[in-house]
Amino acid sequence: MESASDAELVGMVLDGQTGRYEVLVRRYQDTMYRHAFGMVGDADAAADLVQDSLVKAYTRLGTCDPDRFAAWLFRILRNRCKDWLKSRRRRDVSLTDQDVAAPGSADPLRALEAGEAGRVIVEALGRLPEGQREAFLMKHVEGRSYEEMAGMLGAGVSALKMRVMRAREALQAMLGDQV
Repeated sequence: MESASDAELVGMVLDGQTGRYEVLVRRYQDTMYRHAFGMVGDADAAADLVQDSLVKAYTRLGTCDPDRFAAWLFRILRNRCKDWLKSRRRRDVSLTDQDVAAPGSADPLRALEAGEAGRVIVEALGRLPEGQREAFLMKHVEGRSYEEMAGMLGAGVSALKMRVMRAREALQAMLGDQV
């Protein structure tokens, strides 16, 4: 069942095979965590937001277009992250010792933070406008294509290329020779 498409799995879950939802969870959980952590900058909050989003997606699965499950799921996650940021009134990513992963971490963004240069980069990412930060992380940390990003974010490919380019320019201006 691991090779079944998202649409097939959604159909199975809706037909009463609720255990198939676990396949979807395993398929997206790590990517969702990286995405949430990139948006909120807090490891515990990111894990909670992913869990909340997966539960909400399960309870609302009947409203989903099965052919666009991933885009729908990430829209739920993005909205949860935005709500969390609003409630915390935070725009910057704050780092504490417990948020920083050890070198060799399986999570590329957290591994990046482990060094001093990584901390500077992550802090600079936190100062980017949300749309630029999100596009930059999806492209350069998650390794997504612009087409995938467009489907998940509901934006055009050219708009996403522009956001990534502006994020790069802003990061270069902020970081200069620091890295």
